[in-house]
Amino acid sequence: MLKGKNAVVTGSTSGIGLGIARELAKAGANVVINGFGETAAIEKERAGIEREFGVKAIYSPADMTKPAEIAAMIKTAETTLGSCDVLVNNAGIQYVAPIEEFPIEKWDQIIAINLSAAFHAMRAAVPGMKARKWGRIISTASAHSLVASPFKAAYVTAKHGLAGLTKTVALETATHGITVNCISPGYVWTPLVAKQIPEQMKARHMTEEQVKNDVLLAAQPTKEFVTVEQVASLALYLTSDAASSITGANFSIDGGWTAA
Repeated sequence: MLKGKNAVVTGSTSGIGLGIARELAKAGANVVINGFGETAAIEKERAGIEREFGVKAIYSPADMTKPAEIAAMIKTAETTLGSCDVLVNNAGIQYVAPIEEFPIEKWDQIIAINLSAAFHAMRAAVPGMKARKWGRIISTASAHSLVASPFKAAYVTAKHGLAGLTKTVALETATHGITVNCISPGYVWTPLVAKQIPEQMKARHMTEEQVKNDVLLAAQPTKEFVTVEQVASLALYLTSDAASSITGANFSIDGGWTAA
């Protein structure tokens, strides 16, 4: 489906981003993966994508807080692979604290990585997409692009902003064969989420099942985690010809969290 296309996926050395990168590669796209982690682990994932799917995969260490590095990453895709046809803005971090205690540097960092990085990547990628009259931009937002939770001022602000940025760029590119959408998952089962469970069990004196149902999944009516594969499948669909009339949309995949 994506043979001959090239994709850049930020924050893709693990979790949701890696799942999306693998799904796009499975569909035939060459991919640029990006993010932090152990060098050997990143190389294992990069080489695995090439071996399993018969595509090119390159790694960009671009820091998502640095606009010049983000632009250079898009340039690398264009020069090394030939184009940036699909851009997935997935990089994100979280920090939780009451507003009066929220560290200013954490606010700045979350806004930079979760929101501004998407702006810089779109800004760099759109000219090439316009020239080729085809492009797909997908951003990983969150249920928090639609609703708020306490103690997450920066994260909620960034995700609401990402939804607005998606709508704006969708309108600007609507006549150029480019679609711009975002996906808003609830709690997704990833290694990072799994690591939280023992800590929560100890802090709250709860069982594993209680932590999952009464803490992490409290807002999700299905009481089931969203899977990485479900998010990746939705992202792949949004790159398809069948989705060519879908732009400026925000897709909830949250087990009913935002239905109320």
